[in-house]
Amino acid sequence: MDIIQDRLQAFSKLGTFLSQFSTTPFKRKENVLYNDLFFDGFKHQLTLAKEHNTWFTSDNLAFALQNWADALTIENLTQWVEQENFNETTPKQIAIVMAGNIPLVGFHDFLAVLISGHSVIVKQSSNDKHLLPFLAKYLEYVTPEMKGKIRFTEQKLEEFDAVIATGSDNTARYFEYYFKNKPNIIRKNRNSVAILTGDETSADLENLSNDIFQYFGLGCRSVSKLYVPRNYNFDAFFKGIYDKHPIINNQKYANNYDYNKAVYLMSEFDILENGFLMIKEDESYASPIASIFYEYYENSDDLKIKLYQDRDRIQCIVAKNFIENEISFGQTQHPTLKDYADGVNTLAFLSNL
Repeated sequence: MDIIQDRLQAFSKLGTFLSQFSTTPFKRKENVLYNDLFFDGFKHQLTLAKEHNTWFTSDNLAFALQNWADALTIENLTQWVEQENFNETTPKQIAIVMAGNIPLVGFHDFLAVLISGHSVIVKQSSNDKHLLPFLAKYLEYVTPEMKGKIRFTEQKLEEFDAVIATGSDNTARYFEYYFKNKPNIIRKNRNSVAILTGDETSADLENLSNDIFQYFGLGCRSVSKLYVPRNYNFDAFFKGIYDKHPIINNQKYANNYDYNKAVYLMSEFDILENGFLMIKEDESYASPIASIFYEYYENSDDLKIKLYQDRDRIQCIVAKNFIENEISFGQTQHPTLKDYADGVNTLAFLSNL
């Protein structure tokens, strides 16, 4: 463990730095390492991120940074790595192809590679390109050992030993071909579902609204599909999510709402809507922005079988005392370091290279 203490300390200091940006307005703190060099610069990067990608609102950026500030404590980091033995790890060059759907969505992979003692070559999404390079510079100041271990590229990936790539089902086919001769983790489209029984409290449904609307529903941990019992009354659901109605004031979200509503109406689909969310009966898992799909289930055993059969398409299952490994209402966007995307243990992969 001693060999990685410096790395753990570096990321815990980064967590402290990020905590200053987890509220709006920002709160500059005393005794944060290298604040004079980096505080104003990161404020500028956040402004650039918002201007470049209007889904990255101030609130969503602050929320993402709060999650990382909470995760990057020395206690959390130590517990996360304690099962792995990195002392015998031979440093390798690890390429990461990142998505860009939510702020810093590729940070967990970046963290895992560096904590493991490897070097990283990052190919960012054009949708989320401002924050991570700046934070990498901060890490290099805090721990000079990191210098030379972090590289960003917009070119074709070359000279790497293993790869972690995240994309759509379409890009995954390309990744699987292109990276077939390297150890790899390749992630495809996944969505999250919620199971309702009709016994939910108003607080449960209000919490569920966070799982649906955080990041405008763009994350793989965002609930895009409901399973409800036959004859479920949606009045309670609409009442429970109503406090999220200001989301329609976001112009980009409103444009998607209007467009998708027009498509549904022209196609003569039956939809229910409340002015800021449409729900539609549909067997698909991925619903368009500003809409959510639902499907009826006849009994819990059949639904559990279906969810098991479709496990490779599902990231999170939100429920209350329904199924093993369920996530509580309102908690999908608060993953811990041990909540691996697609259930693949990145640390174990990296430690066994």
